[in-house]
Amino acid sequence: MNYRRKLLVTSMLVGAMGCLPFAQAADKGYVGISMPTKSSSRWISDGQSMVKFFNEKGYKTDLQYAEDDIPNQLAQIENLVTKGVKVLVIAAIDGTTLSDVLQKAADKGVKIIAYDRLIKGSKNVDYYATFDNFQVGVIQATSIIDALGLKDGKGPFNIELFGGSPDDNNAFFFYDGAMSALKPYMDKGKLVVRSKQMGMEKVGTLRWDGAVAQARMDNILSAFYGKDRVDAVLSPYDGLSIGILSSLKGVGYGTPKQPMPIVSGQDAEIPSIKSIIRGEQYSTVFKDTRELAKVTVNMVEAMMSGKKPEVNDTKTYNNGVKIVPSYLLKPVPVDKTNWKKIVVDSGYYTEDKLK
Repeated sequence: MNYRRKLLVTSMLVGAMGCLPFAQAADKGYVGISMPTKSSSRWISDGQSMVKFFNEKGYKTDLQYAEDDIPNQLAQIENLVTKGVKVLVIAAIDGTTLSDVLQKAADKGVKIIAYDRLIKGSKNVDYYATFDNFQVGVIQATSIIDALGLKDGKGPFNIELFGGSPDDNNAFFFYDGAMSALKPYMDKGKLVVRSKQMGMEKVGTLRWDGAVAQARMDNILSAFYGKDRVDAVLSPYDGLSIGILSSLKGVGYGTPKQPMPIVSGQDAEIPSIKSIIRGEQYSTVFKDTRELAKVTVNMVEAMMSGKKPEVNDTKTYNNGVKIVPSYLLKPVPVDKTNWKKIVVDSGYYTEDKLK
């Protein structure tokens, strides 16, 4: 071999070896991510954060949105399994509909993480990454209690209750958490539900649909609040809160003579932060999806390395077949006093998006 040829071969080998770590990093595994919908900005943020963090760790990702269509999500998950993913991260539209497709995935050795929403009825859910959902409800109720001055003995006040989608296991935790704080005041007569609509079977809002919440609020106001004022509305999600506020504005709330009731929320979505700044929606609950994405990526890293992922709850989340080991993150209350510190100073939003 002459000198020039040897030099060329050597340089090619060095180049290939130099690229080798990057080639290996880019082939650590194939992760399928199934999100429920793009209609909520939080799911867009979840998906983007996970793709970013997985790619930084060297995983190939395939992100799918099912647009709240259950058959579509099932088909997308089946397709991801066919493509050969090693891990599925799933935020289920309906946590009770996935048992068969997850069995097919498990039969192929695919690991499964339930993301933010518990997948029910399946033995094949390996781990669950979420926030402390009961505490979310407690925070929502506490914002109402504090704003009304109930701890100081004020009242009685009229309150109406809204729940999340009955096919989402989290909705029951939110409602139960809120009621654990509100019910003592109801029992004392300091909080009155004039419509008498209580319990998830009566207050649930299918698919977390803001239009459905707005229509129900319209009906409640028409039937029960002709001359009386509604003082507070428990809303478990910002998308519902915006619909509820639209209903309230429609009958004259939001003026100096008729101020808005205390309306809670969740997810710190941009329209609701703007509403809080304007003095309409009272509060929301911030759940940093960047941190949830990081926890999920760390779970996958551990599983792919043959290790046990870190969890901090092994008792709470029974999916009907097994208790799913979980990692719970801490939700944070947000109102007009701290919104800038929580969502802007943390880098979650830029302030210009909230103008």
